Amino acid sequence: MTSTTSIEPRGEWRAVWALSWPAIVAQIGQMLLGVVDTAMLGNYSAESMAGTQLGHNWVMPFAIVAMGVLLGMDPIVSQAHGARNGVRCARALQHGLVLCVPLTLALVAVVLVTEPMLLAMGQSAKLAPVAADYTLALLPGMPLFLVFAALRSYLQGRGITHPVLWISVGANLLNAFCNWLLIYGNWGLPELGATGAGISTSITRLAMVVALLVWIRAQRLHEGAWLPWSRAALERRGVGEVLHHGVPTGLQLGLEVWAFAGAAFLAGRIGTGELEVAAYGTVLNMASLSFMFPLGVAIGTSTRVGNLIGANDRPAAQRASWIGFKLGGALMLAWALAFIVLRAELPKIYWREAAVIALCASTLPIAAAFQVFDGLQAVGSGILRGMGRTRPAALINLFAYYGVALPIAWWLGLHTQLGLHGVWTGLAIGLAVAALLYIEYVRRAGPDRDVAPALGSACGVETLD
Repeated sequence: MTSTTSIEPRGEWRAVWALSWPAIVAQIGQMLLGVVDTAMLGNYSAESMAGTQLGHNWVMPFAIVAMGVLLGMDPIVSQAHGARNGVRCARALQHGLVLCVPLTLALVAVVLVTEPMLLAMGQSAKLAPVAADYTLALLPGMPLFLVFAALRSYLQGRGITHPVLWISVGANLLNAFCNWLLIYGNWGLPELGATGAGISTSITRLAMVVALLVWIRAQRLHEGAWLPWSRAALERRGVGEVLHHGVPTGLQLGLEVWAFAGAAFLAGRIGTGELEVAAYGTVLNMASLSFMFPLGVAIGTSTRVGNLIGANDRPAAQRASWIGFKLGGALMLAWALAFIVLRAELPKIYWREAAVIALCASTLPIAAAFQVFDGLQAVGSGILRGMGRTRPAALINLFAYYGVALPIAWWLGLHTQLGLHGVWTGLAIGLAVAALLYIEYVRRAGPDRDVAPALGSACGVETLD
């Protein structure tokens, strides 16, 4: 568990990194669950893989928004931990778990309309039923996905990162094994294809929650921040506080996901569409993998900033913020260089078609600039979340993506000769604006200039029995 006290600058780098690297590995592990599904279904049938991707693209943006709502726990838990207020940490967890119920019901509604909504959006009548079957198989795992997110916020806000890391790694092994059984029908089990992949994911999510609960119990990680369940868990004020921070965070994440989906539709309107969509999806997949690095830094920085604010050491929280920006930017600069130097080789991991490889290779240098800005804006949103300032982050994303990125991408992509390069240029410009706005916000109204009382100081008279 990382100290919440002020330390010298070099030690602060170590403190931020100690919280960040396990989050990076855990985020990569979470992302690889989908990659493994896609790869194994691709070896089963193209129709199953395409239908699964369609279902995933429909339901996951809503699931990410729901997860974002639970991220409203982050500033409460991290600041309460910094203030050594275990009661507040415990109550925040209970309020988050209570919110899992209505959020799950909302996701159930999304899943149940998968097929008619996809058909209404003009998707393939052959693939829509496959997508519906896949999302229905995901349904039992939806509440578990949210419970795991709440437990993760509870632990990470208290500087406990390794359980989620190792469970995420183990989850990929379990998911691959269950896929092997259920997709292909091995060991006498029925051959279920895409539905089998969905069931496998649900089983994996159940195992992740059980493993995390067992780990917490066995290692007594809840001690000092746990309370028996009572009517206080349903307290409107406490649940409302998580929503106060979480709804803007969910909106912020949703705006980002839907912006990239919108860019994919733009790519589909360029030229024949097929080549551009294939190249866009390939480059986006690379960018998504690299994004796990600054996302992990954002989680670590958010925790560190919240802890220090709770400990009433705002100058140190400001210093941790700048360190987070530098660390996230440095990691993404390394990825940007890799995208440039290996631009002709990286697409070959995905494709053998020369035309797709060539278009990806010519797009990757633009995506390289995109990487650096994406890393900075990710860390910036984490800093604001640690401060409990989630509404400005949502407004920054709304302006950067929908006021700048998509309009420019639309114009350059569809009304100039740049084509797909124009789409990525628009996204890069929008993310540059977001990064600059986050940096300026932290400079003008960062932790050392924020005069609001720390969230963790509330209810400070409560004690654990």
